[in-house]
Amino acid sequence: MSQLYFIRHGIAADHTGFEHDFDRPLTDQGIAKTSAIAQRFAALGLCFDRILTSPLVRAQQTAELLRVAGLCGVIEEFGALAPGGDVEALVSWWSGLSPVQAGETIAIVGHQPDLGQWAEWLLWGQTMEKLIVKKAGVIGMEVSPLGLACGMCELFWLTPPRLLL
Repeated sequence: MSQLYFIRHGIAADHTGFEHDFDRPLTDQGIAKTSAIAQRFAALGLCFDRILTSPLVRAQQTAELLRVAGLCGVIEEFGALAPGGDVEALVSWWSGLSPVQAGETIAIVGHQPDLGQWAEWLLWGQTMEKLIVKKAGVIGMEVSPLGLACGMCELFWLTPPRLLL
């Protein structure tokens, strides 16, 4: 059974001073905290076959910090992970994986509220807007052998960053 991890980007710069939300980077605190969490993941033996990331700067920086910590060598930009993206794009992408690839451990780095809503839809078949993924927090789920689909995943990890530091 494959595993899917939803990881929210780390603490980002305030909107002030940035013309576009797209360009907001991680703050120094965001880099430090996300790096420490990535090191904790590594200490727990976590490893991803690939990381899909939102095209926004702060998410790409978070994905890179995970890679630098030795959690993965392959990072792929995935446009649907930008704020307001559609979970169906992830489901469609997943259905295109080969059987070997479908057994991979994959992390996606994105944004709230999308990550929480996508997780609810995959876990329970509906969005209730109750799952909140804190900055640099993680949700882990087992993906059904039948594939990634509405209501077909099983939650095994929901951790705020403060419990990883």
